[in-house]
Amino acid sequence: MYDQLKNMDAREIELPDTVFVRDIETRVFQGIALQCLSKVEGIGLLEGNFFESLLGREVERVKGIYVEQDQVNHSVNIRVEIRIRYGVSIPAKAEEIQTKLAEEVSAWTGLHVASVHVIFKDLLALPEVEGTA
Repeated sequence: MYDQLKNMDAREIELPDTVFVRDIETRVFQGIALQCLSKVEGIGLLEGNFFESLLGREVERVKGIYVEQDQVNHSVNIRVEIRIRYGVSIPAKAEEIQTKLAEEVSAWTGLHVASVHVIFKDLLALPEVEGTA
């Protein structure tokens, strides 16, 4: 019985007839992920929706960021598909992305991040250096 009380919100005792529900839409998670990924050097999302979303332009769907919520366990699974700049360490970049996404999503939503799956789909072109070609 103690375990059941440990997970109980104190408001349930103070307001026993009130049900507290909090829903977070997928676009909120995508927005958090976009802001987080914009701080990571050497990567980009697929198809340019990354910058349009950051600029506040209305985008029908963010390509490459997928979220599944588990209402029972109050957790979320995140999958991001990205492009990486040639020469960047994939294992190191994956760890950086996974850590940042888990920390920010958890901090902003209060939900446990059960998994962060990073899929490297393509390479970003190297920037051209003036005077070469």
